[in-house]
Amino acid sequence: MRRAVDDYQMIKDGDKVAVGVSGGKDSLTLLCALADLRRFYPQKFDLCAITVDMGFSTPMDFSAIQALCDRLEVPYHITKTEIAKIIFDVRKESNPCSLCAKMRRGVLHNTAKELGCNRVALGHHFDDVVDTFMLNLFFEGRLGCFQPVTYLSRADLHLIRPMIYMPEKDVRYF
Repeated sequence: MRRAVDDYQMIKDGDKVAVGVSGGKDSLTLLCALADLRRFYPQKFDLCAITVDMGFSTPMDFSAIQALCDRLEVPYHITKTEIAKIIFDVRKESNPCSLCAKMRRGVLHNTAKELGCNRVALGHHFDDVVDTFMLNLFFEGRLGCFQPVTYLSRADLHLIRPMIYMPEKDVRYF
């Protein structure tokens, strides 16, 4: 991860990085890795964790994530939304995934900006890269995938994905 952050200049001195935390292994691994990197990385940066609460009727328990963030000394923010109600009750979406993902990202970006962050980090691994590539190929007819660093002009944020870096010399995956 350090090499990816260096090679792609993902984090600069004085940045405030928001980590989108879903509670899954990718986002929690990223949070722990960035918290450790923060201790010795020459570019000093601040870190915070953000979870988007979808607003399902059964409340989610985020206490384990809060405890982890406390241990890592990372401020943790939960943004409550009514995304579930909008998607399933109001719009009655039969294929909710795309709209739900867009709404979650919008809330994540808005929360990051409200907290003074200029970068948002998302946890992805190599399988996510392959899945995205194949989905683009089969459903959009194009060769493409996400970049390690993307500037989001409408949100004025840099989106970083430090977990996807694969060294060019590592041919095990090709």
